[in-house]
Amino acid sequence: MTPMTPMTSGSRQTSLEDRITAALVGAAVGDALGGPVEGYSPDQILERHGGRVHGIVGPWNGDDWRTARPLAPYHKGDGHVTDDTLMTHALVRVYARVRDHLDAYAIADHLVPDLMTNPRWIPELETESLPLHRLFLAEKWLVARLHYGHADPREAGTGNIVNCGAAMYISPVGLVNAANPAGAYAEALDVAGAHQSSYGREAAGVLAAAVAAAATPGATPDSVVAAALALAKDGTRTAIDRVCEVASRHTDFESALVPLREAVAPYDTVGPDYRDPSLGARRPSRLHAIEELPIALGMLLVSRGDYRHAVLGAVNYGRDCDSIATMAGALAGALGSPVPEDWSKSVAEASRLDLWEPAAVLTRVTREIFERDVRRRRTHEAAFAEMGGPSCSD
Repeated sequence: MTPMTPMTSGSRQTSLEDRITAALVGAAVGDALGGPVEGYSPDQILERHGGRVHGIVGPWNGDDWRTARPLAPYHKGDGHVTDDTLMTHALVRVYARVRDHLDAYAIADHLVPDLMTNPRWIPELETESLPLHRLFLAEKWLVARLHYGHADPREAGTGNIVNCGAAMYISPVGLVNAANPAGAYAEALDVAGAHQSSYGREAAGVLAAAVAAAATPGATPDSVVAAALALAKDGTRTAIDRVCEVASRHTDFESALVPLREAVAPYDTVGPDYRDPSLGARRPSRLHAIEELPIALGMLLVSRGDYRHAVLGAVNYGRDCDSIATMAGALAGALGSPVPEDWSKSVAEASRLDLWEPAAVLTRVTREIFERDVRRRRTHEAAFAEMGGPSCSD
């Protein structure tokens, strides 16, 4: 499938296909832009690149990318997507197989076998391999618990590292439930139960709801945040509220970088040094939140929904910025803001991925699911009417 035609200035894409395409392509591009500066601070990024990052850049350690960090021998940079996109596309494939709403059992029955049995091109490894071999430990947990541990899929996330692992690839759930944030939230919580618990699971539900809200005709960054706050619970809600309150005072990401970090810091368990987490990092809590989701929503507000501005703000924020930019890109894309064509083409070519094919697949499946939902709802309404409830025409 060829890339969508960029919108002209001042226009907004409104079709379901356009929104799904912009969200999925936008998430992948954000992922690729954030990958090479992941784990570093805004000041370190500024020094390393002689200024802010404004597009695709090379690996942080140059030609030594394979050996500089033996724990992560990945070619991050040069337009390569990371595990965020690999997992997002894997979830789209699950929807393509099930062709209905998903639950935790769908993750066990379809996502896990796909990760551990179907070799694919892995951009950061520059080879064909099982996606499992590229995943972080928190995502390998899916295979350990569901395939080898035979855990109840609805509870398998309990005990895992509490992080953004489920939220980073949950946007397809929001798109399948476009314009239905509550439905997206409920489905994502079920799906994410196989992977995450506590505020990691909550973040997946809230991000899916935010993407669904963004895909609603007439949506704005403010309405997206309002939908997220209406559903979010505990520390996740408080963190989003505080970060977005600060974000509303800024119109440029440069001035927002430090204030947004200060706003989310009380709810982030990782601590000030991203590569040296605190002793209480990533443990379950009703008081805390992942950092990535509130910051992504904050950057959506700062940018007024503009894709380029939101993603570059996320990238230059540093820390887990590939996931933040993935989320910000999905949200801005679902709102209808165009993904720069030069970025999307370069990422697709560098990663050897068709970024548009998963969107076409998900659009078809989303329409099928909606039609099935209508039939189910009408059956329910007819049955309720027979019991003395209002008829469908009332």
